Amino acid sequence: MQQSIKLSVDAVVFGYESGTISVLLIKRKYEPFKGKWAIAGGFVLEDESLEEAVERELKEETGIEINYLEQLYTFGNPKRDPRCRVVSVAYFGLIKPSAFKIFASTDAEEVQWFKINELPSLSFDHEEILKLAIARLQGKITYEPIGFELLDTKFPFSDLEKLYTTLLGRAIDRRNFRKKILSLNILDELDEKVSKGSGRPANLFKFNRERYFKLKKEGIIFEI
Repeated sequence: MQQSIKLSVDAVVFGYESGTISVLLIKRKYEPFKGKWAIAGGFVLEDESLEEAVERELKEETGIEINYLEQLYTFGNPKRDPRCRVVSVAYFGLIKPSAFKIFASTDAEEVQWFKINELPSLSFDHEEILKLAIARLQGKITYEPIGFELLDTKFPFSDLEKLYTTLLGRAIDRRNFRKKILSLNILDELDEKVSKGSGRPANLFKFNRERYFKLKKEGIIFEI
């Protein structure tokens, strides 16, 4: 019996800004689920790779271009799409929303950032995809120091603590966290300070990309 399975890609894009995590969603212009919210994505064309497909769909539907999206999981429930049998390869990424101008195009009627604790109901099996993406993101940041591109070039250490507390969705041992991060030697402490609130001025730090990628290549060990 001849198979008639279609291949698609989905892109879960998380945004972090000012202590808030959001996810980028599109409102579908056509059936199925016309007028409903969904993760950006679509069918893979005959002449493109999965990575090319997810980058194209993301750019077409939201206006966003991301250099790196990590593959999340493959979803293949026979009933996940009412049109036909569709297998979807999902990806996820983390960006700073203010760095991009979003706009809806092709089969997207609208595009909008939603806080992850204030989400609308989603089309297809996208709630399942998003749930897994959140769990993967929270798991990843406990063993790999990601997300420095979400901070200002120069930042007080408290901003890094806030980033991790927000992404993990729980409190962290601040003293332990600081000790672990500084022991990795991936931050440069600057001779600059910033005043926040009524407390003492705090030293500013800068992420050392070169040193981080060198350590990553050597097999960095990092756990929170």
